[in-house]
Amino acid sequence: MSEEAKKHNYDASSIQALEGMEHVRMRPSMYIGDVGTRGLHHLVYEVVDNSIDEAMGGYCDAIDVVINEDNSISTKDNGRGIPVGIHEKEGVSALQVVMTKIGAGGKFDKDSYKVSGGLHGVGVSCVNALSQHLTATVHKEGKVWQQEYSEGKALYPVKEIGETDFTGTIVTFLPDKSIFTQTTEYSYDILSSRLRELSYLNKGITITLTDNRSTDDEGNHVTETFTSSEGLPEFIRYLDSTREQLTANIISMEGEKNGIPVEVAMVYNTSYSENLHSYVNNINTHEGGTHLSGFRRGLTGTLKKYADNSGLLKNVKFEIAGDDFREGLTAIVSVKVAEPQFEGQTKTKLGNRDVTSAVSQAVSEMLTDYLEENPNDAKIIVQKVILAATARHAARKAREMVQRKTVMSIGGLPGKLSDCSETDPDKCEIFLVEGDSAGGTAKQGRDRMFQAILPLRGKILNVEKAMQHKVFENEEIKNMFTALGVSIGTEEDPRALNLSKLRYKKVVIMCDADVDGSHIATLILTFFFRFMKELIEEGCVYIAAPPLYLVKKGQKREYAWNDDQRDLIVQKMGGSAAIQRYKGLGEMNAGQLWDTTMNPEFRTLRQIVIENGTEADRVFSMLMGDEVPPRREFIEKNAKYAKIDI
Repeated sequence: MSEEAKKHNYDASSIQALEGMEHVRMRPSMYIGDVGTRGLHHLVYEVVDNSIDEAMGGYCDAIDVVINEDNSISTKDNGRGIPVGIHEKEGVSALQVVMTKIGAGGKFDKDSYKVSGGLHGVGVSCVNALSQHLTATVHKEGKVWQQEYSEGKALYPVKEIGETDFTGTIVTFLPDKSIFTQTTEYSYDILSSRLRELSYLNKGITITLTDNRSTDDEGNHVTETFTSSEGLPEFIRYLDSTREQLTANIISMEGEKNGIPVEVAMVYNTSYSENLHSYVNNINTHEGGTHLSGFRRGLTGTLKKYADNSGLLKNVKFEIAGDDFREGLTAIVSVKVAEPQFEGQTKTKLGNRDVTSAVSQAVSEMLTDYLEENPNDAKIIVQKVILAATARHAARKAREMVQRKTVMSIGGLPGKLSDCSETDPDKCEIFLVEGDSAGGTAKQGRDRMFQAILPLRGKILNVEKAMQHKVFENEEIKNMFTALGVSIGTEEDPRALNLSKLRYKKVVIMCDADVDGSHIATLILTFFFRFMKELIEEGCVYIAAPPLYLVKKGQKREYAWNDDQRDLIVQKMGGSAAIQRYKGLGEMNAGQLWDTTMNPEFRTLRQIVIENGTEADRVFSMLMGDEVPPRREFIEKNAKYAKIDI
């Protein structure tokens, strides 16, 4: 057979049988979602999840996480310590089995863990496979045991290295740069948000995060300690600290229904948004599932029954919908399920049907007791529901106007929109540009084949403080809905977003690189987060990064996006260069805007991702809400960074 024929021959020799760890290294995204920032931080969560599982079993109450100077991560817990004895089937230490075998771990043994988070046995071995180097140290039964690994392979058998009075497990790992090519630098803020969340979800545990890469004004490493004695009610107070509560009390319950531990905490506020956060075994199920369905059923049924019996609805001329009972509501639902069934590998939607009735019963009992014991609060809540229903009817009329305008042909598109020639949404992008002047420049500089321009006049409505019908009546927001081709609201779900006719798969917010520009970008992002979150979750929303400076010397011209770049360019040019500071997009001509900000070959676009939904919700409500003190404190703390990662 010729060499050419062999290349195309498909026989038994063509089949590759990859061992588990090799497969993780070849297809890492199958196990951790991606190999970008999110996947990098997911490694930490997997190791911490093992410690949390020990805590949920009652064997651990302290977890330490350290970001080391080389961006390696060290985690330490005071749990039972991973077993180190010889595994009967594998013939090596159980520690080595846990660290090097996919699907190995105590989580499959119901006597070891009743419930667990993480990727069910994939976790720590997956982290090992994707690490350049990992060291596992176990303190157990008076002795210290250790084993090191490289790319998931043990460098030597588990060995005893000393004696100890401590019991627990320490894992230190350095992510593999050949896998995480985008970055191996950990974000303190991303890790602190998740660890804070875990402390609220598992009350009584103390979690410490230390960053050895930086120091405070006194020369100490930056350290935070997260612990909660109340759990979810304390979490609610944290999330709603920037909103005005309608009632003084947090409504909460903790118990077991049908063998399923259920925790719920909720409060109504004066905002117009619904903020429901759900967790299963500490995993944030941002797509919801049966536990969230149970919460909604229990909430709506109980409140509706109370409102009817109390006579508070007798003067209401229209039907109260389920959606009305959730406006201005912040709630957290957390369940522990022994064998959770998730839709998809990413575990974002719970499918266990028996959870619905368990949560519904728990919420119904909790609310019934609260409403009977707090009649004044009950009246305030029902009045809020009636106000929401009234606004919903007004919003439906305004929304229908948007819908009619959206479904029309090209004639129905906004007059300010300069559309592109291409009709395939995957190839099209739209720039939402601050002001008519910059919009005009962008129209001249764009590639008309695939780039559309929609200028926005001034600062759009702050949707965080506006009733829904006011949002749909706003001209700039109507133009965005119409230009994008999306519609919102069905009879079943007035908040549902229909992306089936989305006209652009890339939506780029392009504003001036100044304070006003940042404010406008944040207003637009708030709109997307509250009304088009699916667009963000689909990875369609970006922020353009126009340059701050043009450095000129003779015929040489270079752009700089920050002060450090500017200084390096000046130094490279030999000093005494002319520096032009761009105060806005309008100061650039069409060619300069194309070269620096719109040309796909050279531009920098920052994709908007939601790393932590609960923290994003809190930040948006703080920045765009009515409460000034939390916003002032946040700005004073973060002013030097001059940016926010949502």
